[in-house]
This record gives sequence, C-alpha cells and structure tokens, in this order.
Amino acid sequence: MAKQSKISSEKEHQTASSQWDRYVRARDNGHLDYIELAKKCDAFYRGDQWAMEDIATLDSEGRPALTINTILPTVNTVLGEQSSRRADVKFKPRKGGDEEVANTLTKVFMQVSDNNKLDWVEQQVFSDGLILDGRGYFDVRVDFSDSVEGEIRITAKDPLDILIDPDAKEYDPKSWNEVFETKWMTLDDIEEMYGKDKAEALRFIAENGNSFGRDSVEYEETRYGDIDTREDFLGAQIPGEDEYRNVKALRVIERQHRKLSRCEYYVDPLTGDQRLVPEAWGDRKAKKFAKDHNLSIISKMMKKVRWTVTCDQVVLHDDWSPYDDFTVVPYFAYFRRGKPFGMVRNLLSPQEQLNKIASQELHIVNTTANSGWLVEAGSLVGMNSDDLEEHGAETGLVLEYARGTTPPVKIQPNQIPTGLDRISQKAASNIKAISGINDSMLGTDSAEVSGIAIQAKQNRGTIMIQVPLDNLGKTRQYLAEKTLNLIQRFYTEERLIQITNEEDPMKPREPMVVNQMTPEGRIVNDLTLGEYDVVISTAPARDSFDEMQFAEAISLRSAGVAIPDDAIIEYSHLSKKAELAKRIRMITGVEQSPEQMEMSAMQQQLAMQELQLGIEKIGAEIQKLQSEAAVNMAEVQDTAEIAPQLKMMELQSEMRQKEMELQLRRELADLTNQTRVSNQETSAATRIATTAMQQTNKTNQG
Repeated sequence: MAKQSKISSEKEHQTASSQWDRYVRARDNGHLDYIELAKKCDAFYRGDQWAMEDIATLDSEGRPALTINTILPTVNTVLGEQSSRRADVKFKPRKGGDEEVANTLTKVFMQVSDNNKLDWVEQQVFSDGLILDGRGYFDVRVDFSDSVEGEIRITAKDPLDILIDPDAKEYDPKSWNEVFETKWMTLDDIEEMYGKDKAEALRFIAENGNSFGRDSVEYEETRYGDIDTREDFLGAQIPGEDEYRNVKALRVIERQHRKLSRCEYYVDPLTGDQRLVPEAWGDRKAKKFAKDHNLSIISKMMKKVRWTVTCDQVVLHDDWSPYDDFTVVPYFAYFRRGKPFGMVRNLLSPQEQLNKIASQELHIVNTTANSGWLVEAGSLVGMNSDDLEEHGAETGLVLEYARGTTPPVKIQPNQIPTGLDRISQKAASNIKAISGINDSMLGTDSAEVSGIAIQAKQNRGTIMIQVPLDNLGKTRQYLAEKTLNLIQRFYTEERLIQITNEEDPMKPREPMVVNQMTPEGRIVNDLTLGEYDVVISTAPARDSFDEMQFAEAISLRSAGVAIPDDAIIEYSHLSKKAELAKRIRMITGVEQSPEQMEMSAMQQQLAMQELQLGIEKIGAEIQKLQSEAAVNMAEVQDTAEIAPQLKMMELQSEMRQKEMELQLRRELADLTNQTRVSNQETSAATRIATTAMQQTNKTNQG
C-alpha cells in the first residue's frame, strides 16, 4: 500500500510539473507582452492615457496634460454596428436529419440563447476583442448546479486569464493542441471546490517555500521591522527571510489538451456513419445496443480532450473531458498567421500625439497671459518688481515710473508655432483613417453635406470595419456548432422547454416537450438523432426590425394594400400593443372571447334545431301528400290532381335546401368544436407536463 501511494504521489508530481512547464512555455511565448498591451489599450479606451511619471513631470513644470479621447467614440461606433446586426441561427437537416427535428433544434437554441442572455454576452466578447488587443472568449459547458438534467451555460471569459496554444496558426480551436485558463484562488476557495486535503497540501508547500516560484504563490505584505519585500516580474510579493509566510492566493492552472486514446465506435454498415460509444456504457450494454440496431463496433486511436487542473505541485483534477472539444470559443477582431490583434492597438500612437499637441497648445496659450516685463531697476513708483510679476496681467493695470527712467516694456509672448494646429488636425485624421470610422458614421457631418453623400461615406466606413464583423460571424458559427453538439449529447431525456415566440418576444413563452416517448414507443422531437448544418443570417435588432416592419406596413396600406388594423398595431411600439390588437380583432369579429364563443355555439345549436324541425315538418307534409296520391291513384290523369304534385315538388326542393344548410352548419359547428377542444387539450397537456416535471424535480431533490 505504501509503495502504491509513493507511485501515485510521484505520478501526481510529474503531472503537476509537466503542466507547469506547459503553462510557463505559453506564458513566456508572448502572453506577458499581451497582458501589458491589453491593459494599455483598455486604459486608453477608458480615457486613462498618460503615464504617471509623465503627469508628474508636466505638473512639476506647470504644464497641462490634456486627454482628447477619440478612441472611445471610434470603438463605440463599431460596437453599435455589432449591436444592430443580431445573429439569426437556424439548423437544417443533413445525414439522417429530419426537417421537423431541425425546427425543434432551432427553437431549443433560441431557449438556450434567451436563458444565457446571449446578446449581452456576445457584446462583452466582441468589445473585448476590439479593445483588449484582439482577444475575446466564450465558454460553453453544461451546468448541473440548478438542474439535475443540466443546462447549457454560455459565459464570457477574461482574455487576460486565457492562454492559447503558442503553436496555433489557425482561428479554429479544433486545430489547437491545448488551451489554458489560469486564475488566483485563495486556500478557502480551493478547499470549497477541491477538498480540504488538497488545500492543506498546498498550504504546506507554500508556507515551507517549496513552491514552483514567484508566479505560483502570492503572499500577504506582512513582515518584521523595515525589511523590504521583494517583487517578482508580475508584482507578486515574495517574502524575505524574516517575513511571515501568509499565503494570499495561489495560481490555479486549468488546461484542456488533446491526447491520444483508444476509443470504440458504432458503425452503420449501410451508410458508413460512425458514432462514439458512450464511455459510461459497459461492454454488455454497448454490445446489446449494437445488436438491437444492427450496428458493428470498431476500435481505433483518436485524440480526445483531457482536462487537467493543477495548483503548484498538487493535481486538483485530471480526467477525460465530458466534451468532444474545448469549452473555449475564441473571437479575434483581427487574426494574421496565429497573431490576433485589436482595433485600439494601432490607434495608440496617433492618440498620444493628439494629446501631446493639444497639451502643448494649451501651455502656449497659458503662458501668453503674463509673459513678463522689462523693468529698469528702481524705476517703478508705488510697487516693486514682485508686485508687477503678481499683478502684471490684470486688466486696467496702471504703471507709474520715475521721471527720467526707461518705461516698463511688456515682453512679447511666445507665438504658437506655425503648423502646430495642422499637426493636431493630422493626428485626429490619422485616427479616422486607421480605424475606418469617418464623420458620417460618428454623426458629426456638417449640415451642408447631403443625405446621399452621408450614406455613401457610411457605406465606405462599413467596408473598413467588415473584417472584425466577418470574424464575429466565424465565432458565431463555432458557437452554434458547439451548442448543437451539447444539445444532442446532453439533452437526451424527456424535458419541458419554454420557447420564446420568434415573431413577438414579448408574448408568453410556449411550452414544448422534447424526446417525448409515445404509447406506441415512438420518440417525438428526438434531438439526439441525425446530423444538421448551421445556417446563420444577420438580422437587425428587434427594435430596428419592428420599426422597419411598421414603416413598410404603413407604406403598403397607403398604397392600397388591405393590411388589417390589428397587424399595424402588432408592429407598433405601443406598450400594450398585444392587448389592443386583440381587442380590435374581437370588435371586428376576427377573434372571440370564450363567452362569445359559447354564445355563438348556442346560437348555432338553436339554428340547427330549427332547421331540423323545419325538415321534419316538410317531411311530414310530403308523406301526407304521397299518401293522398296513393289513394287517388286511379284519378291520377285528372288535371285537378296536378296541384298536389306541384306542391310536393316545391316541398322536396325546400327540404333539400334546408338539409344542405343544416349540413353546412353542422360542419361549421364541428370545426369550431375541434378548435376549442384542441386548445383545451393543449392547455391540459401543458398542465400535465408541468405537474409531472415538478414532481420529478421534487423526487430527484428529495
């Protein structure tokens, strides 16, 4: 047992050491430089554009340090373009796919998007890519904290915490060998997440100075006497010999990496399709499934994702990932041969130039207010040179000098150097030229510019920023594919999903049951089968879309198209438009309340009863006439008996009309009743499904 424990400890140390070496390689291969540049770009976006030492120097010289932040509106303009172009994700069937299931998957994706506020998360990732030197990251995984069934969670990661494969040359993370997420955690947090034993082992390592070094453990700034603490290259405190070793935080390294492993696959002999055998299945279950579905099983080597979490020399977690690929989905504003970069990077220099020139211009203006005096010694009457220095720039100053002396002379102030204003204008224009954001896109065009010219300039500016928007399209594709994979892999049990109304998100969500087993043994809305392609189109934001629809509806109505009033109301921005549209439909008879529907049904029933009585009455009269005709058969040639026959024909014609009317009314009543029953069944099914889900959740929680 002791030998086994020693081997296990040695293996753990080897794993932790190997992980640390991989992290250091990725860190020293440009990540530290990226952090420094990303922080600078972020500071410039926020308006913090002067170094502290430069401000101190200028302040000591009495010179201003102006900040004319043109980066903020420039970046915000691109963010506005992204906000106005929302992604519309749909799925279409491919191999073994079904059109109905594809539509269901589309609705499930909408539900996942709504639950995760995906529009807001995407804006955060997009802004990170523009500002933090080109890098933004989604994280997509299944979270079981709120539901035993698991819910897909999509979040935005801090780009400073993510280290991508230094050997990566492509945008697509499927081509990467590894990706890191690193963060500082306290011992309490580590204990809560990974257990007390792990935390105690780390405490022992940190307090005895056996850690991997400066970037692994951060200490509190407590010490004896006046012994100075030393700092590492990242600012982490390293205790001196006489200091307390109070551990502040430790660096936790989470690494997802690809590793070869032998895996078993199901193979369809008819199509050749392959599907991975679930790891949780035993050999017996896997073979039974293959036999039941006429599949064969093959074994082959493949790269799987290994998930390893370490902290210094301790392995916190090391196992195969439950996902087919990395959880990280990148967004790179610009990407060139494995080197991402953002919009702000190339705006730093012209922004610094603009600030310095503006500060210099203000300094020159300030110094012209009191440029100084030339005064002959002892020539001033009633004041001395110090008084003149203090009050020499005041309006209405009267100077008295002694007779026979040279009068005081104002020193000519420094003139603003010729061309300095043009340099300032050039710096501002350089920012517009580099970013592609012109006055038209910023909304600062002069009033003399025509609308057509403004539109043309806006279109040219949009072309300049198309690259980061196109890269966002790539990221959206990867994100949708990953979400689809998680839906098909983890949404395997029957579950009730609340779907947002696509046409009107303000309407109540519609319930939908997926993976539902019918009494006949058929699964309705089976999300696990088939392959599907992702189709992404760009749609305007909901407000803009509604405005376009409303304007177009009004235009078509003005042109004579009979667009109903309720449709016009639905596209408006009225706060209670749904209620108002419903009332209009009820007034016009298009839609009826339950009471009105019941009254209509009663009226239909009474009308049918009257028709039935009329038919029976006519039938009795016809029968009477037929009996009389049979008695008087011998006299049928008598012309006096033609009248009863004509009467019978009239009655038969009237009877046929009433029977036709009755049949139509019955069909209408049946249709109305079917609609009412269908609505009731839908409502009842929803209540039953909701109750069943609640009971299941209570059972699982219990």
